Amino acid sequence: MGYRIQTVQGDITKVDDLEAIVNAANNSLLGGGGVDGAIHRAAGRELLAECKTLCGCGTGEAKITSAYRLSCKYIIHTVGPVWHGGQDGEERLLENAYRNSLQTAVAYGIRTIAFPSISTGAYGYPVSQAALAAVRTVRKFCREHMDKIDIVRFVLFDPVTLAAYDRAIQETETNKNSV
Repeated sequence: MGYRIQTVQGDITKVDDLEAIVNAANNSLLGGGGVDGAIHRAAGRELLAECKTLCGCGTGEAKITSAYRLSCKYIIHTVGPVWHGGQDGEERLLENAYRNSLQTAVAYGIRTIAFPSISTGAYGYPVSQAALAAVRTVRKFCREHMDKIDIVRFVLFDPVTLAAYDRAIQETETNKNSV
């Protein structure tokens, strides 16, 4: 296996050993609460200025900026879906957010990337379902682009979310046919 999927509990703005972090942004890309607000605060005003030039981002899409005051080189901004009960295409949109973020990384030659748990904060996506969709999508992408991605790290804010991602990793390892 040419890639590694890792989990860690922590603050994604403190990642200092990977090339890019992913921002769970809103459609405006102009900052917000949660991970998005923390990244904007840590990166500084220059990030907001660059984001204003990007004209927003659709749900499931991804855009890239410099990381400014952060230790990584790039921020890949993606917009996850708002949870409406699961019957509104949320899983497909969440998968797109992860896949398009990874596709952006590959396009920029980024081989190491950190993700937060997209859509599980204010957007209300159930953590266990989001974790499974995230890990499944990341595994599939990395298998299809074996020589392009080295490390995908999920940097998770609390122990409950960390446990959900660890379970999803175990489940997708033991049930590879479903991935």
